This record gives sequence, structure tokens and C-alpha cells, in this order.
Amino acid sequence: MAQYKTPGVYVVEENAFPNSVVEVPTAIPVFIGYTETAKAGKTDLTNVPTKIGSFAEFQQVFGGAPAMTVDEDKKTSTLTCTTPFLMYSGLRFFYDNGGGDCYIVSVGGYTDSSGKPVTPDKTAITDALAPLKATPEPTMVITPDTAKMSIGDWSSVAQKVLRHCETMQSRIAILDLVNGNLKFGQPGATDPVEDFYNNVGTNGLNYGAAYYPWVNTNLIEMGDITFMNLSDTVKKALQKEVEAEAGSNAKLKSLAGQITSTKTAAEAKSPHQALMSASQAYNQTMLAALAAMNVMPPSTAMAGIISFTDNQIGPWKAPANTSMTDVLSPTVEITWEDQESLNVPLNGLAINAIRTFINRGVLVWGARTLDGNSQDWRYISVRRTMILIEQSAKLACEAFVFEANDANTWSVVKAMLENFLTNMWRQGALAGTKPTDAFSVSVGLGSTMTPTDILNGIMNVTILVAVTHPAEFIVLTFKQQMQKS
Repeated sequence: MAQYKTPGVYVVEENAFPNSVVEVPTAIPVFIGYTETAKAGKTDLTNVPTKIGSFAEFQQVFGGAPAMTVDEDKKTSTLTCTTPFLMYSGLRFFYDNGGGDCYIVSVGGYTDSSGKPVTPDKTAITDALAPLKATPEPTMVITPDTAKMSIGDWSSVAQKVLRHCETMQSRIAILDLVNGNLKFGQPGATDPVEDFYNNVGTNGLNYGAAYYPWVNTNLIEMGDITFMNLSDTVKKALQKEVEAEAGSNAKLKSLAGQITSTKTAAEAKSPHQALMSASQAYNQTMLAALAAMNVMPPSTAMAGIISFTDNQIGPWKAPANTSMTDVLSPTVEITWEDQESLNVPLNGLAINAIRTFINRGVLVWGARTLDGNSQDWRYISVRRTMILIEQSAKLACEAFVFEANDANTWSVVKAMLENFLTNMWRQGALAGTKPTDAFSVSVGLGSTMTPTDILNGIMNVTILVAVTHPAEFIVLTFKQQMQKS
């Protein structure tokens, strides 16, 4: 208490309101991958977690899209996009699906110092996890470029990302399946689901979620591609097709000659547009190339959907039964029987399906973590709601470190946490007809602490919460009754 020694009037202000818990943000993903540049003015932002708020800001700081190249897949005889960099398209996918603020960690450019294209490196991506330990705000980790890595490199990144999330206890990993554009369970063929099971590991599974299959999008438009987007193999095959189609058509032959002599996209634009209307073979090939370039893994879109759901309702709402913007169809159509093995596998590694429904479009049809055999952490919404509660309470209780470990402090902490949980219950995060059914907070000598704990400077607080669970299976029971009149 202040000691007054000079006669006069003194003003003392006392707090009228108790300490409160501030909810931590939940809709802040971090994307780790390759970008064209990574500069803000003259400052190099490589491997520096950088917060942005829009796609325009991403373009301003991290540049544009990589060169998109389409080649022929010898196994399937179809065109496939060979460009390994998915960050740029992924960020557009994220924002179109409701994304907002996020962090970007650029691990390098599309080319090296000599201008040669680089190959995404697993070590570069996993090394970017280190600076994220000092960045507490992100709540989701997405690594778009790993979707096109070898399964071995993907495994190394996925396991380290899951372990990072488990260590931080404040974020989840959203994973893509390698070769997720292929059908699973086909004898003698690459099986993306089996590869996922064998390589995702066993650590941090309740902090991870995976989605399958990849999706066909309309992110890239026809005006964004030219003859230069085709590989040399496809160019030669297409030239033969156009020349064969031309026959005695001198104009078409001339256009075919012009297009093959171009060296840049700008030079190819004019003959490309002419051939699009004059040659059926050229038109069909370019449409197939456009479709190949628009195949995308779903993780970045899911980050956008989760962010949108959080901002509209909260993390306790399962990010499922929701449509996907920019998506035309899944690359693999999944049936009810197919999803049984994905949603409830014996190993618990649940993979959330993306499916087409008649008159409803493409929907996210799964809400499970990779720890599907756990009653506690089976659902993404439960995991993320607990992250919100845990991290908010943790930050609020830091104000009481080194306070007296006595009944006065205990009552203040208990009241603060109870007020916070009451507010969570009113928002719908906790189940129960009244607050006492939804949660309880215990702290004190004889209930959560012993005299030895107090001597050791330990204050134990026990919080019990009843988190709402999604209604994953709705069963309607019908039974006929006797006629009453």
C-alpha cells in the first residue's frame, strides 16, 4: 500500500473488471513452398514467415506463376502437367475458397542463379519449419509443392510437419496424397492411398488431416496458355496432326509452320489464336493441355474452407458438407462403398473424401483427423476447438506467473477461465443444456494441488470440457403403426 507523507488529495484507480481470456485466432494457415521472388523492397524474405492478407499482396511480394509445361504420360497416354510448383495456383485456390490472412514461407525460386529450373527439395521445405517455432500465430501448415514429390521425399516432409504440429500443439497439418489424381485400389497400378498409409508415419496423427482425390479446376483459363506450354514431344506430335489435317489448306499449313518457329509465348500468341479456330486437332490438344494444368491437390482449398468456416461460425463447426469454389469435378469419382475404406480404415488413418453429389455439386465429405481410432481426437473440429481453448487459456494464465500461489490467485484464475468457457458454451462450442454440464474448472489445495506442489511453485488447474462432435452418421428409423381410425 502506498505511504502518504505529504498532506493533499491522491487519486487511486482500481480495476472494476476481472482479467479475461482473449480467444487466439484459428484461421491463419502458413504455406511453405517455392515462389518466383521473395522480396519486400530490398529485403530478402526467403525462409522468413511473412504475413499477407490478399492474393494481390502475395503477387506483389512473391511474384507470379511458374512456367507451366504439359507433357504426355507414357503410362496413360494422356497429357499431364509436369510443373512441380503449386504454391502460386494454391494461393489463388485458397483465397477463392474463403481464405484471409495467412503466412508465406518461400524456400526459394523456380530457377537457380544460372536460370535453370530447380527441383523442389524436401530439406528446403523441412528447414522452413524452424523459423515457424518462433511464429505463434499460424494454426494450419500446408506444403503444396510436396504433392508432386516422390513418395519417399513426401514421407520425409509429412512426418516432420506432423511432428512439428504435435510439438507446437497449436496447429494442424493439411496433407495431400501423392498421385492423388489416380484411382486407388487398382491391381498392378500405383495406389495413392496405400502409399499414403505406408509413408505417413505414426507420430502426431491427431494433428493431421488428409483429403483425396485431387480436383479438376478452372483456375487457369485458355487465354493463359499457348503453344509454348507444351513439351517438345507434344509439340512434334501436334505439328504432325495439324499438317495431316491441313491437307491442301495452305493457310493452315502456314499457321502450323509459324507456330513451330516461335520461341516465346508472346510470339506464339497470334498463330495460337488463329489455330484454335482453324484446327480441330490443335483445339482439342490445347483443351486437353488446359485440363491437365488445372488439376490441383485440394489442401490449399481446404485451408480456405476451414478459414471461412472459422470466421463465419468457429472451429467447432466441422469443415465438411461444404462446396468447393473453382472445382469442376474430382479427378476420381468416389462411391459410397469406396468411402467406407477411406473413412473408417482398420489402421485409423482416415482420409477425407471429396465427392460429387447430384444437384449439389462437389462437396467435402469427411471431417476426420488421421487418428480415426481415437475417441478423443477423431474429428478435426474437436482437435481444433481444443487448440483454441488450450492456447487461449495458456496465454491468459501467463499473467499469473510468479503471482502468489494462494487462494486469492486461485479464485481469480478460476473465475477468469469459467467466464471464458461460458462464452464458448454460448457460442456453441461446448455441449450441455447449462454451463455446469459443458465444463468445470478446478484449482486449489486438496483438489488439484498438494502442499508439496505449492512448495515447488506449481499451480495445477484442471479443466474439463464437453466439446461438440459432428453428426457424422444420421440414422432415420421408420416403423409402421396400426391404423387408429
